[in-house]
Amino acid sequence: MPEDTPESMVETAHRDFEGPLIGYAAGLLGGDWERARDVVQDTFLKLYQQDPATVQGRLKSWLYTVTRNRAIDILRKDKPMTLSSSEAFEAIDDWRLDPAAEAERSESHAEVLRLVERLPENQREVIRLKFQADLSYKEIAEITDLSVSNVGFLLHTGIKRLRVLMGLDPSL
Repeated sequence: MPEDTPESMVETAHRDFEGPLIGYAAGLLGGDWERARDVVQDTFLKLYQQDPATVQGRLKSWLYTVTRNRAIDILRKDKPMTLSSSEAFEAIDDWRLDPAAEAERSESHAEVLRLVERLPENQREVIRLKFQADLSYKEIAEITDLSVSNVGFLLHTGIKRLRVLMGLDPSL
């Protein structure tokens, strides 16, 4: 099968991005993993229907944009979800350290996620895309319809605020 067929593109995307996209969608959907899986399935269906040339060179940002837009559509139609996105992201990690290290890491991770929830939504989203989805500033800008400099500003101010909330930057 040639490399640029819709089938090969979807297979590659599915293998490389399914898990991270489901985690991202679950975060946006307040921890609703079933709906997140549906959103990602819709994303891959839409990808299959695309001409491979239209997403060439920007597959990752295209997938996150479509996933984000589909999740937002669902949120607009539904009542608020019961789980916070921080609770959803706590469930993503399934590898285990020794019990003491795992407990400490889990507490730290949970605390950071709780503090992230205290940030404005635009800062929360760019932080998720940068650190949980490992996207570049340019990819985040494409997904969120922000400028690259605005993404950088939101990340900088969000991280700075997190440091203050964690007591790591008492000068502010």
